[in-house]
Amino acid sequence: MSKDLTTSHLHRKNILNNGQALYVIYDELSFPGVKFEGKYRFTKKQIAEYFDVDSRTIERYIENHREELEDTGYEVLSGEKLNKFKNVYGNDIHVVTVDKALISASVLGVFTFKSFLNVGMLLTNSEKARDLRAFILDIVIDFVNQKAGGSTKYINQREEEFLSSAIREHNYRQEFTNALDYYIESKKYKYGQLTNKVYKSIFKEDAKEYKQILNLRRKDSAKSTMYSEVLDLIASYENGFADYLKKRFEETKQKLKVSEANQLFDEFEKSTNAIYEPLREKARSLMASRDMAFRDALHEKLKDYVTHLSADEFDKFLGDKSMDLEKRILENIEVFKRLNEK
Repeated sequence: MSKDLTTSHLHRKNILNNGQALYVIYDELSFPGVKFEGKYRFTKKQIAEYFDVDSRTIERYIENHREELEDTGYEVLSGEKLNKFKNVYGNDIHVVTVDKALISASVLGVFTFKSFLNVGMLLTNSEKARDLRAFILDIVIDFVNQKAGGSTKYINQREEEFLSSAIREHNYRQEFTNALDYYIESKKYKYGQLTNKVYKSIFKEDAKEYKQILNLRRKDSAKSTMYSEVLDLIASYENGFADYLKKRFEETKQKLKVSEANQLFDEFEKSTNAIYEPLREKARSLMASRDMAFRDALHEKLKDYVTHLSADEFDKFLGDKSMDLEKRILENIEVFKRLNEK
């Protein structure tokens, strides 16, 4: 999927919130700033020189995108804070020539590394900015793929909650299929039909559509690629509808036809709509937004739910607490054995 960083605030936010990747970009870029209050800072003059543009161009972008740039660390220093910065700036070994305008300034706008990258994502009339955008995208793609073991297909499994959610869903799935066996007439395709009813109710796609969007093979398990919140909601649906089927059978003492079971699911969905709506909204937003950020995949039916990921979201899947599934199983084998036995 083509990502035009100059026009997409969403894509800019997703890159700038990926703190782990920003460390890699800083190391690779070799554009040293002045360390001030724990962050690298850059003056407007440095930014303009880097991108080979006039300082007035940078000023125009600040004026037009002030809120976004301030959100990524741009600030105007004055008073005692400015004096402290001038002192650090003058003593920094990376400063080759002294900026005379800075020395006499009573107020000064400075950029963090994030806001410097932000400017590079916005500038449209700079060849160096275009090169920087291509460089950033390459680094981020390589970093995410490296963290995910070469493929983002199963990046969902790096989250701490995935395995316990997958085990719970597996157990409730058994209750669900047992209910379909006990209370619905024997038909080969009833499992797929009613599973798709659950999927379409939660995220508006059937299994085939979902696999196509994520470029999964026909034999790939869709659920093995789903996030823990989606799995939890599927388990809730499966458990709820299994109970709904049981109660209808106890009333009629007759197994349902598949067509009747489909109608019963519509009734179940309608009766539980108010309960599930907040959870569906959350699951749709998380799934659509994460798949956009990590898998470069757009769920067309969920495009209105796409938003940028927070720094915490990136840390959840790419940070220190994330890990591949095999390692997590080995570290928590006894816990997961107990969960699986419930």
